[in-house]
Amino acid sequence: MMENLNSNIVSLIASYSLKELNQEEFDVLQNWVRESPENQKLFIEYLKVYKKSRQISFYQTLDKNKAWKKVKLELDNHKETQYHNERFSLFNLSTNFYKYAACAVVAIGGGIFFYLSSPKTLQGNEHSIVTSKEVVIPPGSNKATLVLGNGSTVVLGKGSSYIAKSFTVNNSTLTYKDQGKSKVEFNFLTIPRGGQFSLVLSDGTKVWLNSQSQLKFPNYFINGKARSVELVYGEAYFEVSPSTQHNGSHFMVKTKGQQVEVLGTHFNIKAYNDEPFLYATLVEGSIALRNKESREILRPDQQSIVKLNDNSIETKAVNAQKVVSWKEGVFNFENLSLEEIMKVLGRWYDVEVVFSDSSIKNMKFNGVLRKSQNINDILFTIKTLNNIEYEIEQRKITLTKRK
Repeated sequence: MMENLNSNIVSLIASYSLKELNQEEFDVLQNWVRESPENQKLFIEYLKVYKKSRQISFYQTLDKNKAWKKVKLELDNHKETQYHNERFSLFNLSTNFYKYAACAVVAIGGGIFFYLSSPKTLQGNEHSIVTSKEVVIPPGSNKATLVLGNGSTVVLGKGSSYIAKSFTVNNSTLTYKDQGKSKVEFNFLTIPRGGQFSLVLSDGTKVWLNSQSQLKFPNYFINGKARSVELVYGEAYFEVSPSTQHNGSHFMVKTKGQQVEVLGTHFNIKAYNDEPFLYATLVEGSIALRNKESREILRPDQQSIVKLNDNSIETKAVNAQKVVSWKEGVFNFENLSLEEIMKVLGRWYDVEVVFSDSSIKNMKFNGVLRKSQNINDILFTIKTLNNIEYEIEQRKITLTKRK
């Protein structure tokens, strides 16, 4: 099959890997992929072998024909490739998320294309094919609602700005000022489904809030006293201003049934109302978790899981950078069930997900996807590599097993 490839297709595939295609070249490659399942499989194998080899220099070579021969040799020795199984593996990020490229997937016609790009270029425009009859569901955006201590409401998001005595707002970030001896009032920042927003508290602590989350916090902290906020529900990433800069004042995060005490650190808390667990993940520093039953100290790359039905705490090792990649605009799914993945996607894209066949809920997946993609591309990927069909009606997605 590989011997039948003409030199033009070989060159186009290599150019695609380098993201060097113009529109005309892209159309030629797309039409080739559409011609047959064999072409689709060949293209997928090409990129799977690259993923396996992790040889960045391979894609940087100027001799594309020589590069293709190298891939062909790998493919000839790669006898056990599976196309339809119970997981799709896009690309596993390395331990240090910030030092290496991330892989984004885009569905085009009948094939799966993998783009290799640095985190800085993940927001770029990619080609994507969606049939004219299909409802296109765009990704979420920066939006939130702020309720002040006096009960007034401020709508935040793209195109809005607000300047007040105690805070300022731009398109994506709410920033509080240190108000000294003014009256302490508690504010609520609420992120809807399909939204995200960031916050800088009056002490300099930075908070990223994920979709469907709410944070209760004071307009300023009293110097020398504990700095306390409450994650009412949802998910938040904290970069805490050290206690040494605030007369030893510890930082506290309360959630339902749990309290996290911080000295100065980076960590993530996940506490959604529709999940039976609380998750705390430490990136760096040290945090102490307390609930009615026990107390645990976390070290970097550890995650605590609190079972709400009995308040028991389990601690395990994780890749913390993968857990918090959502704040960098990336979904990083590692050995998650389709049901868990669709719960995450449902919040970000603000869609209802229905499984017409419960047997597919527990299928396991690994994937790294950009949050800036339309959900249609992600669904097409799942459909292409697995026996799953989907239908989109309004903001409702129905998943079923292909017969």
